[in-house]
Amino acid sequence: MRRPRRNRSSAAIRNLAQETTLTTNDLILPLFLLEGKNKKTEVDSMPGIFRLSEDLILKEIEECLNLGITGFDIFPVVDESYKDKLATKSYDPDFFYLKSLAKIKQAFPEAFVITDVAMDPYSSDGHDGIVENGQILNDETLEVLGKMSLAQAETGIDMIGPSDMMDFRVGYLRNVLDENGFQRTGIMSYTAKYASAFYGPFRDALNSAPKFGDKKTYQMNPANSEEALLEAQLDFQEGADILMVKPALAYLDIIKKLKENFSIPIAAYNVSGEYSMIKAAGEKGWLDPNATMLESLLSIKRAGTDMILTYFAKDAAKIISQ
Repeated sequence: MRRPRRNRSSAAIRNLAQETTLTTNDLILPLFLLEGKNKKTEVDSMPGIFRLSEDLILKEIEECLNLGITGFDIFPVVDESYKDKLATKSYDPDFFYLKSLAKIKQAFPEAFVITDVAMDPYSSDGHDGIVENGQILNDETLEVLGKMSLAQAETGIDMIGPSDMMDFRVGYLRNVLDENGFQRTGIMSYTAKYASAFYGPFRDALNSAPKFGDKKTYQMNPANSEEALLEAQLDFQEGADILMVKPALAYLDIIKKLKENFSIPIAAYNVSGEYSMIKAAGEKGWLDPNATMLESLLSIKRAGTDMILTYFAKDAAKIISQ
């Protein structure tokens, strides 16, 4: 008689029979970059997560590399005084974000640095595209994203992460990079980025919430799954190197769909709201935060992702390395 419990009877056999393993190689840490020096401000809605100035981000990256984390996605915290309707600071070579990226790659060439390509951190409208008469302009936005991508590639970063969800942007950005000699700069496309309620703490961190309306005309409807395959097929054909699903935990089925249908790496973004829920419940004593964190990350990996962007990366790495 078959008794499945025999393969659960001890820690040794459970480890031997384990189907999915989480390692530090699976983790990418998002970081929030502040202008200035020796600046550190905690994100109120994300306990344990800080906005850091360049000097402190360099120390954070060094500590993470020592823990085995080699991937970093760096987001700029842009003061309102720099924002305008066309996000012009996003491609100004003298802007602190671009100058810091160059210093990070110079200090840590072994770190894999990903950047964010979208207008919202720099836009006075808070949207991912150019706004005209209340509408988000798709094709006109691509030109801004192209300038932004090229400016980021010139700093020596490894991969851009277009998070804007404009149509055709992967192909457009691939052409811009290739035509300017950056064939080696990769593209991690936010392929299935849903119009999710889980983004709130991230928008607090960057002060990048839209000034009017919402993002439902360009981010995906949470009710749709087949549409994710269409978005993925387009991004794949246009030259994306990695396809990303965002958020992660509420969209494990989407991760699985993409993994089963495409032969390039699949990423998932374990977003700010997913992080903050576990942290808040842990502070209340309602959940074991470390056990819940690891179970959540393992579920994302089990669904088929090859890499996970997560604010838990550092906490998880410390436990994994024990």
